[in-house]
Amino acid sequence: MTETKKYNLTLFDYFLIVGVVSCTFAYAVLSGEWDVLGIIAGIAGIINVVLCAKGNIINYVFGFINTSLYAYISFKSQLYGDFALNALYYVPMQFVGWYNWRKRISPQNSVQVIGRRLSWRARAIWGSVTLLATAASAVILAKVGDPYPVKDSITTVVSIIAIALMVKSYMEQWVLWLLVNVVSVVIWLQFTIAQEPHSAPMLIMWLFFTANSYNGFITWLKISR
Repeated sequence: MTETKKYNLTLFDYFLIVGVVSCTFAYAVLSGEWDVLGIIAGIAGIINVVLCAKGNIINYVFGFINTSLYAYISFKSQLYGDFALNALYYVPMQFVGWYNWRKRISPQNSVQVIGRRLSWRARAIWGSVTLLATAASAVILAKVGDPYPVKDSITTVVSIIAIALMVKSYMEQWVLWLLVNVVSVVIWLQFTIAQEPHSAPMLIMWLFFTANSYNGFITWLKISR
């Protein structure tokens, strides 16, 4: 059977993309801050997660753009932890993900991956590793003075594990992404209430990401059957 390219984007997917793009440009206009690299990184990021939620391998192209630019922006801002995480882990994992997904492409759709699910034993192991690593990281962050050690630990450690599951095309990644996004919404909501600079656009972005992660979970329940 001849392979075809079907992107299968729904109205909801376009809503997420257009919503983030509109909010990004609206913020740039209202604030007068035209951060071109930041805008490109943000737009690439939402396209990346939307395509990933659809099981579309092209997501890794946008993932590479997003993580590379974010690593550069983090380095310039002296956020060396974020720089190291993106440059040394997230960027290389885009290539690992592309390589692994290419081996699981659907015969009917040349850009659609065939998802899979962990066994209950594997879920228990991955769940235990996630909890232990998150707890250990929170303790370390608290000792070095992080004001939000538990939240920061969740968003960092769980994201690392979620990407590991993502490149292996496991459905359970979306449970972790949903957790990360909900925690991120809570963090940026607190910053928005405290009227921290740039917090409102970040809150909007994470709300869109949360909606996408729920959509991704529902979609991957179907493609991992």
